[in-house]
Amino acid sequence: MSAICIIPARGGSKRIPRKNIRTFLGTPIIAYSIKAAQESGLFDEVMVSTDDAEIAQMAQFYGAVVPFARSAETANDRATTAAVLTEVLTTYATHGHTFDRACCLYATAPLVAAERLREAFGKLETGGFDTVFPVVRYGFPVQRAVTFQNDRLAWLQPEHALTRSQDLQPVFHDAGQFYFFNVPRFRQTGQLITANSSGIELSELEAQDIDTTTDWDLAELKYRLLWQQRADM
Repeated sequence: MSAICIIPARGGSKRIPRKNIRTFLGTPIIAYSIKAAQESGLFDEVMVSTDDAEIAQMAQFYGAVVPFARSAETANDRATTAAVLTEVLTTYATHGHTFDRACCLYATAPLVAAERLREAFGKLETGGFDTVFPVVRYGFPVQRAVTFQNDRLAWLQPEHALTRSQDLQPVFHDAGQFYFFNVPRFRQTGQLITANSSGIELSELEAQDIDTTTDWDLAELKYRLLWQQRADM
């Protein structure tokens, strides 16, 4: 069984310029994803899909391969992740290289750990799922959310206004780090998340969306705390 790790890293970024190679605690942020993929021992190839020469050079320096450039069609901010993955897998196939399993690992996921990649892969295989990706539990029950109505707060789900938190079903959100998937199923459906997808749960400390400079600072703080925890174990 062959597997590839695909790290999408286009050059354009409006909210945080040069986000994919910006320095994160002294190292370009993309290097953390490359390292985690390499340390997992799961992949025949760790590649970066990019339209940017500087990103390509940086990726190769840290041990990834960049066998071809991303097309203009998948390098704009409207292109979907599925479109990028389809392009990569199709291009490889035209050169005689096919894969059974793949992982889309984002370039700005410095908190991802090799053991989490191995955990997701194990669940993908033993559970027969199309996709497995990390999720994080919402810190407060979403069933007891409130919303503004004519500048007054109102329950979003009034039937749960008095329900104890511990009696409500836990709800999760995508951690935004990676998707481990069955390649034939993805090529068939064109979708990363299907009715046959599953997840692995991360703690809040293990995940952080990075859309603003404040998010960036929080991710660096979490990274330091995570490594301190691991050092103390």
